Amino acid sequence: MNAFLVLTRKEMGAALLSPIAYIVAAVFLLVLGYTFSLTLFATKVANLQYIFRQIYVLSILLVPVLTMRAFAEERHNDTLELLLTAPIAEVWIVLSKFVALMAVILSIYALSGLYALILGWLGEPDWGPILAGYGTLVLLGSLLVSVGILASTLTENQVVSAALSMGVFLMLWFADSVAPLLPGSLEPLALNLSLIGHFKPLVSGSIFLSDAMYFVSGTMVTLWLASRRLADR
Repeated sequence: MNAFLVLTRKEMGAALLSPIAYIVAAVFLLVLGYTFSLTLFATKVANLQYIFRQIYVLSILLVPVLTMRAFAEERHNDTLELLLTAPIAEVWIVLSKFVALMAVILSIYALSGLYALILGWLGEPDWGPILAGYGTLVLLGSLLVSVGILASTLTENQVVSAALSMGVFLMLWFADSVAPLLPGSLEPLALNLSLIGHFKPLVSGSIFLSDAMYFVSGTMVTLWLASRRLADR
């Protein structure tokens, strides 16, 4: 556990010192601020549903930029072998990077809470769907980060890692769109894999255990696969 905490502090320090996190946060908040201002003045409606959907799209595009360095940089700099010789199981190495990256992405999500405060100041929003929306973003972020980490274990090229994770995100996003084109036996599978299909009910305040478990189980499976990938080296 001590080794895990040391690795986690190291990874969080590296994330905070990297300009990538600040660039991603700046782009993220700039786009959200523009969308929030434009939509608020246009609709005069005190809710954040459109912001949550904007965060969903931005996360798919920007999380790969944050996760691409996780193991790809270690492999490129020939420091991965040194890391793997440390007296700690591979799963804890993966979890240390996961915790550090989740801290970054959740910090960015938390900054968007300013828009909720503005709504509370200007009107009387329904806080239930807003809290459910932020809870859903935590689930979404955990799945995207874990997939990004898995992609980073497969290559030493950071651009390839980002492209792999983004490709997976886009395939999950459009899984329900291609479902009608698949054979009948595969259509339910594609629908169940749909990222947007599980995200929309949760972020709208319709809490279903099956939707939450989609994100939880996906996160656990991808983190396990990442640890197995390291163990097989």
